[in-house]
Amino acid sequence: MTGTVVTFYSYKGGVGRSFTLANIAVLLARWGYRVLTVDWDLEAPGLHHYFEPILPRQPKGGVIDLAYDFLDGAEKPGAHTIRLDFEEGTLALLAAGRQDDAYTGRVQRIDWADLYERGFAEFLERCRETWTKNYDFVLIDSRTGISDIAGICTAHLPDRLVLLFTANEQSVNGAVNIARRADIARDRLPYDRQPHLVLPILSRLDNRVEYQLADAWQQKCVNITRPLFRNWLAQSVPEDLMFQHVVLPYVSFWSFGESLPVLKESVPSSDQVSYALETVAAVIAQRFDRTDLLADNRDAYVAAARTHKRAYDLDLLVSSPRSALELANQLIEELRALGLRADRSLSGDPEFLDKSRGPAKHLCLVVDGEVSRWQATEAELFLRHTLDADGDRQLFCVLTRNTDPERLPVFLRNLRHLRFNAAVRPREVARQLHDFIADTPPKRTDNDLNALRDAAFALRKVPGEVANRGRWALIEQTAHDMAEALDAGDLGLLRDLTVDLELLNEVRANGARVTAPDELRTWIDALLDRLDRRIDVYTK
Repeated sequence: MTGTVVTFYSYKGGVGRSFTLANIAVLLARWGYRVLTVDWDLEAPGLHHYFEPILPRQPKGGVIDLAYDFLDGAEKPGAHTIRLDFEEGTLALLAAGRQDDAYTGRVQRIDWADLYERGFAEFLERCRETWTKNYDFVLIDSRTGISDIAGICTAHLPDRLVLLFTANEQSVNGAVNIARRADIARDRLPYDRQPHLVLPILSRLDNRVEYQLADAWQQKCVNITRPLFRNWLAQSVPEDLMFQHVVLPYVSFWSFGESLPVLKESVPSSDQVSYALETVAAVIAQRFDRTDLLADNRDAYVAAARTHKRAYDLDLLVSSPRSALELANQLIEELRALGLRADRSLSGDPEFLDKSRGPAKHLCLVVDGEVSRWQATEAELFLRHTLDADGDRQLFCVLTRNTDPERLPVFLRNLRHLRFNAAVRPREVARQLHDFIADTPPKRTDNDLNALRDAAFALRKVPGEVANRGRWALIEQTAHDMAEALDAGDLGLLRDLTVDLELLNEVRANGARVTAPDELRTWIDALLDRLDRRIDVYTK
């Protein structure tokens, strides 16, 4: 699927357009989308200021250089984008241009009407094709008012248009008028463009004191923008409900400087600006679709966007109180032996609870007696972030013999419970969890089974003595690499390492003899136990 171009436009300044775009970009990138932000507000550029903490260097070029590339005869856009240092996803910036003493003169010398007469539109099409090929979303920060640049951003380039305005006549009517003019202009373009889908957003609404006046203006803005919803909003969803979901509240704290509250408010409440920004980001991520789900359950709608194309570090996170720590550790070892990426989360770790993006696809609570306050918070956070319609993430409860299921919180009581007891040990529970998590049984071939058996055979053939300690160091490193290959499910690498180990095994002591370190023997025995259990899974 090619990427989607979304222009953020406001008729008047001071509505928080760049603020909204920058925060939406961060959210989309965090959710696994590839995002390019473009600062087309050439007369008042500033998008780069929002990304200062993650900007690897100051921009050396940008949008203005696209025009000069074209004038110099370039067939395609130059490499003016900057990949931002954002570890949570792919986020890039095409700034307005290099901010030096020559910038203003370079902007003023460009005659955009003349550029179009020379064929600049075709060049922009090639730019657009490049961007939508490399990114899922291209977010354009447009100049305000009526201008040639605003026309490029609202009519020529975008697939979607986000209109931002404040609660005054000039702002809202001016924005709606621009949307109408852009539709007329698009009809005249010689390119295949679908009709505009327009999302109107009332921004910087302060309803904490003058709430009656704020409510009246909100309803007035709904009535003015109502026609903009007709070609994309689900028929069952009232315009005023949709409008209310995407209103951006005014929060004075975030009005100072260029702020990214979505990096600070990791789990926002409904009265925080990040909560509304998440909703807007989800509408964009869903490409203005599935609005009936938004009307029914906002959290589910956002979760569906958040979990799209998510790559998880772990398959399962196991949460336990300290009283059940030993059982939890045994369970994790058994899960790993079955090929699952599992790790432990100590309930009560505030750093985990502060993370809006869970590191694991599934969560397992080991409950000993009763659910701790921290485990309940952890489970509620997990559920809030995973209420998507597809339901591909799961929450499990494993109960110790000291736990009465009737004393569990209501939201956990109806789950399917697994139990530790004298007859059901961690290995059996791990196997049940493995079967629940796997939508389809893993593809098992004779070659895979042989790779596991050969690795186990080679480990059993490790000699008791070798000629020097250096040989033991090589054997130890190879065995550790085999364990990592097993964890990653890379049986091809496991085969190669098995061959290496077999060659090392052939070298015998000749003269001096050095026995294997005790800790290496213990470690090899543990790895052999894991391999045997994996082989057992494959043969059942």
